[in-house]
Amino acid sequence: MSLWALAMTLAFVAAAMALSIWQRLGLEKDMVVAAVRATVQLLAIGYVLKFVFHVDHAALTAAMVLLMSVVAADNASRRGQGLAGRFWRVWVAVMATEIATQGFLLAARVIPPEPAYVIPISGMIIGNAMVASALFLNRLRGEAQARRDEMTVLLSLGATPRQASRAVVKAAVKASMIPTIDSTKTMGLVQLPGMMTGQIIAGADPIKAVRYQLLIVFALIASAAITTMVLGALTYGRLFNQHQQPVV
Repeated sequence: MSLWALAMTLAFVAAAMALSIWQRLGLEKDMVVAAVRATVQLLAIGYVLKFVFHVDHAALTAAMVLLMSVVAADNASRRGQGLAGRFWRVWVAVMATEIATQGFLLAARVIPPEPAYVIPISGMIIGNAMVASALFLNRLRGEAQARRDEMTVLLSLGATPRQASRAVVKAAVKASMIPTIDSTKTMGLVQLPGMMTGQIIAGADPIKAVRYQLLIVFALIASAAITTMVLGALTYGRLFNQHQQPVV
């Protein structure tokens, strides 16, 4: 794609801004900021990845994965207002997911241990884990507030905080996994996923592209499950104070 062709796609942003002005939504500034940030960030990461791929050193690859996990944890933890220590809990859950899924892919030799494979796949796994974490924290707070009296009664009857919050955590886990499961159900019918589409546009055989996409799909299902369950185990205790009383 030429720079001129890329510049022409700014028409989409202009059209969205025109619709915002027409409907008086007040989103024009946010759209400009989003477009500029996306451009700068993608160009910057493009040059960084070019350097990392060229050097091909495990330390640089690990640093990239660590940076992605920190940014993901910081973004997702903002959904857990009121829960102390949420950043580190989200980061541990995200890294546990990354290590489990990416570690399996490398150990089973599904993908080679090269930056060109590890970093993009890690980005998809960590990104999905970030979304699942944000959904989990948001739903956890809502469920805890809605079931505060229920948890109080259970505690008064002798239940432990883990037992009292089991229904709350279970509901949050299920809600955070639904988007991943639903998108998987309609894949190939409603949408052609990004990785598959990119490979096809680049000239890859569609069947080979499908195989790589299925790899990602299966990894994302696991990542959503691992992230939310680990985060649930690490977070449920923050719903109570030192006297085992609900605080959310």
